[in-house]
Amino acid sequence: MTYPLIVLPFVVVTVLVTLATVRRPRFRERMASSGLTALVLVGLTLVFDNLMIAVDLFSYPQEHLSGLKLGLAPIEDFAYPLCAAFLVPAVCTLLSAPPSPKDAA
Repeated sequence: MTYPLIVLPFVVVTVLVTLATVRRPRFRERMASSGLTALVLVGLTLVFDNLMIAVDLFSYPQEHLSGLKLGLAPIEDFAYPLCAAFLVPAVCTLLSAPPSPKDAA
């Protein structure tokens, strides 16, 4: 199995759960916050994955990768922080009590 295929279910679940919160209050604010968080997490992943790969803490079999890289880090590694940045707030939103009709007025 290749890493892009491993990542795919996480991305699909993230998109579906995030879309399930569209009608919840403050969706735009959540997306803006998630986008900013994703930028920070991707930046950290870029730095630290490259460092860890450079000092040979781990490696990836080339036949399981898409071939796209940012530095030494395979592009697949960046799906996890992106999913975390959007999925965690979406799940928290869905688990919170829905707004009451009087709150909408």
